[in-house]
Amino acid sequence: MNRIVQAPCGGACVDASGSARLIVSGETIMVQARWNGSIIADSDDTVVVEGNHYFPRDAVDPAVLQPSETTSHCPWKGDARYHSITVDGSTNQDAAWYYPEPKDAASQIRDRIAFWKGVEVS
Repeated sequence: MNRIVQAPCGGACVDASGSARLIVSGETIMVQARWNGSIIADSDDTVVVEGNHYFPRDAVDPAVLQPSETTSHCPWKGDARYHSITVDGSTNQDAAWYYPEPKDAASQIRDRIAFWKGVEVS
């Protein structure tokens, strides 16, 4: 089940329970992340925050993730850590991020990974 989470500073619409299914033609959407011609994540259980799909960690191919020392900070989500993605010998530096200890407002993205930097999510 895909869920859309309201960011304290704005963002996607939610239902009265604070989450909503993303429905198309009456079905939950299977979301994939692709980079360099390969599917690197695949799930119908993403959480959408500020337009980014956060995939469950176990839905992401662990073979493509390389640890990174890069970090960043979001005032309402907390401190993010990054992974680089390597597919077929090509590396996309810091193209995946996650919040190991998200703040309470972002607790729904714990143990989830999002992508950017040319990773196609659809």
